[in-house]
Amino acid sequence: MVLAGKLQAETLVRAPAEKFHEIYMHRPHHISKASPEKIQKCHLHEGDWGSPGSVIEWNYVIHGSNRTSKQVVEAIDVKNKSITFKVIEGDILKEYKSFKIVLQTLTKGDFTLVRWIIEYEKLNEDSHAPIKELEYLIHLNDHVDDHLGQA
Repeated sequence: MVLAGKLQAETLVRAPAEKFHEIYMHRPHHISKASPEKIQKCHLHEGDWGSPGSVIEWNYVIHGSNRTSKQVVEAIDVKNKSITFKVIEGDILKEYKSFKIVLQTLTKGDFTLVRWIIEYEKLNEDSHAPIKELEYLIHLNDHVDDHLGQA
């Protein structure tokens, strides 16, 4: 059985691509204001907001379960509006040997295409593909989009 995989999803939002990218790059702690029922807390553990190598810790709820995740900002591509987060600690690593999340925003006419990519390696054959985690990120888009529309 294959233990490594990649999932991808794309959705449209109304917020400009630059604003959507910017909140995840420089102000991810504001996402808890946009979606307090999903994100309880986000704080900078090490480094500077918006800098590769920075470490961010998230406290979140997924399907009624409180979880934590510590992620290093592995890469930021301002030109292509892309950010790569690599999970280095937390609940997700109980099921996966490695877990990366890539966020990219692209302007599509009057809308923004938000692309989420999850690259993962399962710990064993019994671990599920991270479909619920990808769905979580997709639903979070709506909350962030609404928040940016109010700003």
